[in-house]
Amino acid sequence: MMKVAVLGSGLMGKEAARDLVHSPGVEHVGLADIDLSRAEKVCKSINSPKIHAYKVDAGNAAELAAFMKSYDVVINALFYSFNEMVARTAIGVGVSSVDLGGHIGHITDKVLELDEKARAAGVTIIPDLGVAPGMINILSGYGVSKLDKLDSLRLFVGGIPVQPEPPLEYNHVFSMEGLLDHYTDPSTIIRNGKLEEVSSLSEIEPIYFERYGPLEAFHTSGGTSTLLKSYPKVRTLEYKTIRYPGHAEKMKLLVDLNLTHNDSEVEVGGVKIKTREVLLKTIDPIVSLKNKEDAVLLRVNVGGEKDGKQAAYQYEMVTYKDRVTNVTAMARATANTISVVAQMIGSQAITKKGVCPPEQIVPGDLYIKEMGQRGVVITEKQIT
Repeated sequence: MMKVAVLGSGLMGKEAARDLVHSPGVEHVGLADIDLSRAEKVCKSINSPKIHAYKVDAGNAAELAAFMKSYDVVINALFYSFNEMVARTAIGVGVSSVDLGGHIGHITDKVLELDEKARAAGVTIIPDLGVAPGMINILSGYGVSKLDKLDSLRLFVGGIPVQPEPPLEYNHVFSMEGLLDHYTDPSTIIRNGKLEEVSSLSEIEPIYFERYGPLEAFHTSGGTSTLLKSYPKVRTLEYKTIRYPGHAEKMKLLVDLNLTHNDSEVEVGGVKIKTREVLLKTIDPIVSLKNKEDAVLLRVNVGGEKDGKQAAYQYEMVTYKDRVTNVTAMARATANTISVVAQMIGSQAITKKGVCPPEQIVPGDLYIKEMGQRGVVITEKQIT
């Protein structure tokens, strides 16, 4: 039986905690937040004797360490800027931890640099456990393990509304600021065996899923994450975001007009204003999901050689909002992923120590099974 701490009582922390209390291998869940009343409200809504709220300031290393040391595993569901500090604290108190990732400011790279210290402390740290990165990494690693030689990895993910509405045919299911970063920053890929950067929102291609199509897929930054370092000799490695047709062209106009850049300013009436802040204020109410239904679409194509012959595996998932609990599709896919992997560490299904990217350490077959039991069904197909 394990004790698991959850840092942050926002949507992802709440849903990870909900999964933990329903897991037979978990005996206690500590939900920590700087706002105790917020954590208590979440605990009350989950309504389980297993969960308890705690007031913890994650910006205070001593306070964070005092809380974390009582647990077997820590789920960090805080904003990505806390990831390095939480990982360092986990190593310091000898407790394993997992986080949702954050490639802005190379946060995940800073966590990975702690590998030697984590191994010396005998703990397991796994960053980037969302959907993209996260789920796509785990499925990529699983597909790669079935091949003798890896040739290509093509990844497609999108969180989209089931009923799209103009003007953008999109409703946000995570930070709009983060989304603008992914649209604005260049995307790093491997093409013809060489690392290169391409413009985000470029190289649009049609993509089809059951009940959907045609949709469009285009480059965005951040999705390839640690896969670039895990498989540096691959011929092709690219990540594309899925949206309804026409979305990329509209967002590209906003990028080209310098409305999405974080450092772009204009002077209005003698006052300097960031164009991004104006854009966010303008479009946030337009793209708010509210009570609408969302879906997460995912496809991972892994190609290479097996027994001297060409072989390829495809992993696919379509997940919808839970109408009973009202939990979004993105929250279901993300929170269940980080909860499942945290429990793998606690149950000793994962025993490797150090800081490890998901594709190098999470057993894909067990992950697919556990996610399926939570209603997030991932299918595997061998393509000949």
